Amino acid sequence: MGDYSALEYGTFADDSGTVHQMVPASVIAAVPAARAAAERFGREACFDFLDDRAVHWMLFQRREDTEQGGLLGCLLAIPIFILGFGAWPFWDLVASERSRAFQAAFLTADAILLVALSVAVFLLRLPDLRDHTVRNTRCRARLYRRLVGIARRGGADIPALYPYYGMYASSRKFFPEAADRPLPAQGRSA
Repeated sequence: MGDYSALEYGTFADDSGTVHQMVPASVIAAVPAARAAAERFGREACFDFLDDRAVHWMLFQRREDTEQGGLLGCLLAIPIFILGFGAWPFWDLVASERSRAFQAAFLTADAILLVALSVAVFLLRLPDLRDHTVRNTRCRARLYRRLVGIARRGGADIPALYPYYGMYASSRKFFPEAADRPLPAQGRSA
């Protein structure tokens, strides 16, 4: 999914990689409350939410970001799950029958490994959290999702799950001084 030029204009991929049609800005702008929210959010995030080309680029960047973090998150979630939830059956089947010293050593080792993995996750995510351009894309994606919800509640014909992605934990603050990734110079029109 990493090639924007291979993506047909007006389509985008969700978190699972399924391709969907983008809802045109005219559908969102037809709802007065959504139009007002788009202007307000646009001022807040220095972005034109009613520009189909810009939204298409933002949705592509958002998918790219999710794709990069997804593999790392999965690889790190497995050991955390095993150490966190796997400790209970081990305790129940093995450690509870052993001496207090063994139980203390098991709990200490499990806690140290969980803390070490949590620190590793944080350190691996730190460059990502420091990248204001990526965080701005996440903030815009969050605002776009809210905007679509306003339009849907206002009567716009928008699929129930659109834009087909979840929330970001690091998307609350917008950094106006951060450089944007420029729109690709392609002859695409709305």
